[in-house]
Amino acid sequence: MTTRRLVLTRSAAVIGAASTGLLLPEIVRAQSDKVRVGFMLPYTGTFAQLGVAIENGFRMALNEQGGKLGGREVEFFKVDDESNPAKGIENATRLVQRDKVDVLVGTVHSGVQMGIHKVARDSGVLSLIPNAGVHVATRAQCAPNVFRTSFSNSQPTLALGKAMMERGHKKAVWITWNYAAGDEAFEGFEKSYTEAGGTIIKKLGLPFPNVEFQALLTEIASLNPDAVACFFAGGGAAKFLRDFAAAGLNKNIQLYGSGFLTEGVLDAAGDAANGVLTTMHYSDALDTPRNKKFRLDYAKTFRLQPDVYAVQGYDTGLLLIKGANAVKGDLSNKQALYAAMNGAEIDSPRGKWKMSAAHNPIQDMYLRKVENKENKVIGIAAKAVADPATGCRMG
Repeated sequence: MTTRRLVLTRSAAVIGAASTGLLLPEIVRAQSDKVRVGFMLPYTGTFAQLGVAIENGFRMALNEQGGKLGGREVEFFKVDDESNPAKGIENATRLVQRDKVDVLVGTVHSGVQMGIHKVARDSGVLSLIPNAGVHVATRAQCAPNVFRTSFSNSQPTLALGKAMMERGHKKAVWITWNYAAGDEAFEGFEKSYTEAGGTIIKKLGLPFPNVEFQALLTEIASLNPDAVACFFAGGGAAKFLRDFAAAGLNKNIQLYGSGFLTEGVLDAAGDAANGVLTTMHYSDALDTPRNKKFRLDYAKTFRLQPDVYAVQGYDTGLLLIKGANAVKGDLSNKQALYAAMNGAEIDSPRGKWKMSAAHNPIQDMYLRKVENKENKVIGIAAKAVADPATGCRMG
């Protein structure tokens, strides 16, 4: 009898609250609403494979939680950013205003990222960067609601200088494309190499995405440095590796690069890549139980081999899970959400890393050597590498 009376009393209270229009709709909304996640990634064009890998990695992290965030179901929305900076603001606005996403995950291309970044700063939507390394996002334009899980463009090259000097390579030529990513990679190299005692005897560049390297390779031969350091990626990187070897420079000049030089291009570069040394926050060949399990699970799930982009997508998922669990799925509790993400330690396939105060990973950089179409890890080039976060004032 007591139990029945209690139930009736509680029911009456809820009905009474509902009649005021205050309580019941809020209860129903909190229980039934899904977390809305927007992917703004390249699904066509040069970077399509990268976009797919990032999304796969992210979904895998959520699948390990039963597909939920803080106990709530997840609904996905997708926009192909086409790696087109001109459409960046428009596409990000569509996800935020039309689809009303709680979280915006993107992107690969730094130019497109700046469009997302403007929308994120203007709207306050939680923005997770799974790749684009553009400095300003976690420097002068850092924001409480923007977190990067990948790298800044200068982080890999901040680890190059010491490794080069330890191998007796005291005079170097730098070469890259003349564009933002190349300039930012040079910043890290210049700082690390000169601080280690190295001398940069020439800085060479060519327009992006030009791959006519011959004249510059002839100049390198005449300068006869101990080493060449560079930033190239994708098809251009494969051609640079082939041309460098074809010119005979690899016989007596050691080639170094930011790890993107040898990511995803080793088949195309062939034997020309053998012996090249790079610094990077991940390697497929990282010999740890965590990485082996991740690679096996990913291959089983997607019938593909994971790469650095899949790892970064996975870690983006892990970071969001940490935050969502801390607020029990209530992503509107932004102060607690951001605090949990800011203080997170991510147990990643790349190795454990922490978030900096500017919301960029503090992470180890591995020294890798190409052997038989594989980036073999030969040591840690630098531990706990942090971006300097110049000009970041977290508001």
